[in-house]
Amino acid sequence: MAAKNATAQVAAPDSIQRPPAEVLYADELARLAADDSGPKPPGWSLSPRAVRTFVVGDEGRGIRRKFVGAPSLVERAMVSLATNRGLLLVGQPGTAKSLLSELFAAAICGTSRLTIQGSAATTDDQIKYSWNYALLLAEGPTTRALVPAPIYQGMLRGAIVRFEEITRCPLEVQDALLAVLSDRVLAIPELPGSDSQLFARDGFNIIATANTRDLGVNEMSAALKRRFNFETVFPIADFQEEMALVREESTRQLARVGVAEAPGDDVLEVLVTTFRELRDGRTGDGSPLDRLTGTALSTAEAVGVACAVGVHAHYLGNGVASADDLALCLGGAAVKDDREDLAKLLRYMEQRIAKIEKPNFRAFYQARRRLDE
Repeated sequence: MAAKNATAQVAAPDSIQRPPAEVLYADELARLAADDSGPKPPGWSLSPRAVRTFVVGDEGRGIRRKFVGAPSLVERAMVSLATNRGLLLVGQPGTAKSLLSELFAAAICGTSRLTIQGSAATTDDQIKYSWNYALLLAEGPTTRALVPAPIYQGMLRGAIVRFEEITRCPLEVQDALLAVLSDRVLAIPELPGSDSQLFARDGFNIIATANTRDLGVNEMSAALKRRFNFETVFPIADFQEEMALVREESTRQLARVGVAEAPGDDVLEVLVTTFRELRDGRTGDGSPLDRLTGTALSTAEAVGVACAVGVHAHYLGNGVASADDLALCLGGAAVKDDREDLAKLLRYMEQRIAKIEKPNFRAFYQARRRLDE
């Protein structure tokens, strides 16, 4: 349980670009723990009710809302984590799957840093354990020579392990999780006696994420799928909620880079409208549009564009974000490796933006030349 308490004692230095959730929200977690009288699953630091409050927020208790989504999804996910089933969060890129897994890990076990970043280069020893070869040659296979990876540490401590982009990993790496999830045991055949098996302690589980665009890259086996409960994280449905999130997150991130004034609602309305309509492939009134193929135009990317607009206006402009700044920064986010997307974006400007009779949309249309600079 030492790992569960150690992270709560770490302060968040101002120089850290992105503190982990257990550091960033340490005060909230401490207050929730102090007031928590609900029943807790074995190995959990907080009760499920307190975890839900931490994730979805409670204005009356001063707990900030961190995830914009259905509370029922949060509840189903917690039920999975309280059982012997792993949790797989599936959705489009930028729908806060990684954020949700980080929040769960921070609230349930006190650390979100037992993380595996899946990729085509991920190997078995990066998820389970490897060896210090100097000690291995000097002493042979011993626990002192073993270098624990996230799965080993999570099982030993009774903690949540986060497995990002699991479908990017080779199949043999994915299947290394079968015994871990079904029998809750990790075999270490190199070690003698009782050290040859590590049994998971209460609180251990795995939260994996996968992008819908990557499904099928390395399709999970049926056996591994059976050991996960799948939850789909959808884009934010409500316009005002998405705009409020973009406003809040961009303001917070800009403050960390010395920009006091975030883009105003006139700029954010254009940004969020453009992203939502091109992402959905239809306008607000239901008319069809050409979707961009090279980018997801997610809420996370909208926050990134809003931050870029604020930085450009602060350091290179007149200090006030404008439609000109937005057009300059939007092009790089919306048009990546498919130049046809630029043509679609320009058609959208002509067919949709030009017809909206609002001053902020007219200004954006007049600045359209900057999309291709």
